[in-house]
Amino acid sequence: MSFLQHSPAMVLNALALLAAGPGIWLLHTTRNLEQRETTQLHKLTEQAPIDEPMHLMDVPTLRMIRLSYRIGAACLGFALLLSWVSTKL
Repeated sequence: MSFLQHSPAMVLNALALLAAGPGIWLLHTTRNLEQRETTQLHKLTEQAPIDEPMHLMDVPTLRMIRLSYRIGAACLGFALLLSWVSTKL
């Protein structure tokens, strides 16, 4: 008897854990990147003359951050779904 036939719930939970790991890592690194960018822009704004406009993040960086948050949340949602399905077996 194979492990899959013996305990399919444990296999699904293991897959949920494998899906959650990259999602957590992606969300964490994206948040760190966003904080670094915000800190750098804040420093640039403080050092700028009064009449210069405020510095903002460029559009590609904002898109990358938004996409990373979506993919990370999707990974965690998929892991939650797998874990929930495993409780129904």
